[in-house]
Amino acid sequence: MSSIDRSQEVGVTRTYEIRTYGCQMNVHDSERLAGLLEEAGYVRAPEGSDGEADVVVFNTCAVRENADNRLYGNLGHLAPKKAKRPGMQIAVGGCLAQKDRDTIVKKAPWVDVVFGTHNIGKLPVLLERARVQQEAQVEIAESLEAFPSTLPTRRESAYAAWVSISVGCNNTCTFCIVPALRGKEKDRRPGDILAEVEALVAEGVSEITLLGQNVNAYGSDIGDREAFSKLLRACGKIDGLERVRFTSPHPRDFTDDVIAAMAETPNVMPQLHMPLQSGSDAILRAMRRSYRQERYLGIIEKVRAAIPDAAITTDIIVGFPGETDEDFEQTLHVVREARFAQAFTFQYSKRPGTPAAEMDDQVPKEVVQERYERLVALQEQISWEENKKQVGRTLELMVAEGEGRKDDTTHRLSGRAPDNRLVHFTKPEQQVRPGDVVTVEVTYAAPHHLLAEGPVLDVRRTRAGDAWEKRNAAEAAKPAGVMLGLPKVGVPEPLPAVASGCGCD
Repeated sequence: MSSIDRSQEVGVTRTYEIRTYGCQMNVHDSERLAGLLEEAGYVRAPEGSDGEADVVVFNTCAVRENADNRLYGNLGHLAPKKAKRPGMQIAVGGCLAQKDRDTIVKKAPWVDVVFGTHNIGKLPVLLERARVQQEAQVEIAESLEAFPSTLPTRRESAYAAWVSISVGCNNTCTFCIVPALRGKEKDRRPGDILAEVEALVAEGVSEITLLGQNVNAYGSDIGDREAFSKLLRACGKIDGLERVRFTSPHPRDFTDDVIAAMAETPNVMPQLHMPLQSGSDAILRAMRRSYRQERYLGIIEKVRAAIPDAAITTDIIVGFPGETDEDFEQTLHVVREARFAQAFTFQYSKRPGTPAAEMDDQVPKEVVQERYERLVALQEQISWEENKKQVGRTLELMVAEGEGRKDDTTHRLSGRAPDNRLVHFTKPEQQVRPGDVVTVEVTYAAPHHLLAEGPVLDVRRTRAGDAWEKRNAAEAAKPAGVMLGLPKVGVPEPLPAVASGCGCD
């Protein structure tokens, strides 16, 4: 039973807070949820409100280890706060909500709303229904009710945006529960995607990231095997769109036409995040990954031949059931051969509802830990060596917002190179805004970032910087935040942060 104060004053503005866990899909969905709530009249709670908002929404992940424990721990933390504030509401959505359904309300009866991955558009209605009926509302749709891009969104950036091209996944990887929770792949029409991109560019966006669970499988639902490469080339024809990225592709679907489109489309960035998961053919087979080591390394070779400066990143799982020392050595071999700019490494842990959780030969925790540490040490060495090759290069950076945690103390700014490497650079005398472009020379390399300690060689003010300035002025006038117009789409974190999501692509 939900504890609701029905004597709330009419017209009082209610605040919301959204807590997001998991992959890029969850981040994208959270921006939709924020847009829906703001359209319904809510305003975002100030940063650091820590559960003091009138509505607290948990957008959950079912892939990360101990995801349920983390959720229930947070819900327990909010229980006494809600008891003191009868008008407060708590909602739980996302993959864990899709999986656990009624369990959430049984374990945490103070939760007001539970909704799934397919019906995020219902959140405001469910909150109002819970308030009026004074009881928890649990509504889980079994199939997609509306493509996310048709929903309003509160974007956090004026210069970069997600553009979702598909939802769901047709793969059956034995370690992953995502297809069961997000459904089979469903593609958007190319015309709708391009119309959204063009509208975003008109708003000032200069970088977009095409988003899909297996983004380069795009076209399987509409019957065109070359649809993704065609989409990349079409994005290259949009005036004002400076940077195009995509995440995350699957090696099975990575065809030569995609490589050609990347190489021949100037605004498609020289960067690729392609999950490996394991370098062992035996483990890849047990994972039901439809490629083998030779195929994977062949793709890397082709990409580097066509795009010599490409930075390639990946995801790797250590300690999958049955993984032997020889299997792990094969993973290390691929890492040495591929020379990834960065790898996001995960220690395997059981996920209820996946075939892998029931497999024999689960690898002991201490063995997994030892292998994990060896892999991380190797990749750190390679990342540093690859970054050292950047010293002396002149790069164009898109100035980023909030990526340099020490920028205030070091008097630097931060930006992303075309290959998505993070570069901290000396703050120039003239004003530089997020979304603007600066030219710098790299002077120092660390494993995870570069430095440009000399003077900035050039500053190019952009429409994206203008959009950032306009947004900040609007938010200064209305501190709780503003909507950014149609079409409302999400904004990506930089690729490394996104890639470290569920790791299940």
